[in-house]
Amino acid sequence: MSAAKPQYGGAAHGTLLKRNMGLFYSIPMTVWATVFFLAPLLVIILYSFLKKGLYGGVTQEFSFDAYIALKNPNIVIISVKTLCISLIATVITILIAMPCGYFMVRSKHQTLLLVLIIIPFWTNFLIRVYAWMNILGNQGFLNEFLIKIGLIKEHIHFLYNQNAVILVLVYMYLPYAILPLFSSIDKFDFSLLEAARDLGANTMQSVFKVLIPNIRSGIYTAFLFTFIPIFGAYAVPLLVGGKDSYMLGNVIADQLTKSRNWPLASAISMALTVLTTVGVMCMLGLQQRDEKRLGKAKGAKIDKHC
Repeated sequence: MSAAKPQYGGAAHGTLLKRNMGLFYSIPMTVWATVFFLAPLLVIILYSFLKKGLYGGVTQEFSFDAYIALKNPNIVIISVKTLCISLIATVITILIAMPCGYFMVRSKHQTLLLVLIIIPFWTNFLIRVYAWMNILGNQGFLNEFLIKIGLIKEHIHFLYNQNAVILVLVYMYLPYAILPLFSSIDKFDFSLLEAARDLGANTMQSVFKVLIPNIRSGIYTAFLFTFIPIFGAYAVPLLVGGKDSYMLGNVIADQLTKSRNWPLASAISMALTVLTTVGVMCMLGLQQRDEKRLGKAKGAKIDKHC
């Protein structure tokens, strides 16, 4: 009597069934992403290549007029201004977030501090902006406090300028920078700082030559999480900014609601999308390069010890 052959069909069928179920489970997310992300993006791309209608909207006529209009000096000036404001606000945000993340990692009350960082998300975005307007206004808390203690005699115009926009943007997006930096610093081996000091490095040298290179991936993530939303900001410059802080987000809104030039608004949106996508790809490339470099360094260190 011949020996019974092992049955592989059942196992193979089970594996195939699991794969099919995995595809089935991914269908809702695929449909969601297609309907709420890809479809609107395709509409924006289509509208950017059409002509403006006589009374707004678009006409079914292919044209590059919207992209040619991007060369308008006013749009170029606003674009440069938007880029400068975004970079300044992002850099300030990261400079504040790094010591905050470091302190949180070294603290015994990490959970409490994380909750305090997340609490602002529980409050409506506009309420927080209006709170800052009450603080910085001519009759606001800051002016009244400075007058009472005798530092100033007249109200200072803290609102409706670039400084107010940058301040509020930093406040709004600070948690987006703190959380990835906290996660990156939490994985850092702090014995490396002690070793650097033992070898003669002072505090600043150990931070810039040891800590920052090892948390660079967190810095890249924090930069992306803050720069991208700041670059397309609309509400903050509208409410607390003046004529010198008009940003691209405000241009897009005005073209949609006031001028009703949908193709130009779509073209500006596409330009923002392309620029941010290129920035994200560059940051991801730098992050992967640093991870490979650190991996090779760790591998060489292990080989040396072996």
